[in-house]
Amino acid sequence: MAIVVNIDVMLARRKMSAGQLARLVGITPANLSVLKNNKARAVRFSTLDALCRALQCTPGDLLDWVPDDGQAAETDG
Repeated sequence: MAIVVNIDVMLARRKMSAGQLARLVGITPANLSVLKNNKARAVRFSTLDALCRALQCTPGDLLDWVPDDGQAAETDG
């Protein structure tokens, strides 16, 4: 998957536990784990908004795009 979720990075920067973040956002620890481990297929904007509010960051701090191997070769021309 080309989209990487950096929730662990932001948790470390904010010195916050995953359980605390889940409570602040209003999602289950299991659902937060799915996001953290890049297993989610989608994320609701309302959840992304709540994550950004709780972590005091922007969506760009949480989400990163990394090209797949095939995509990198296509752009090299």
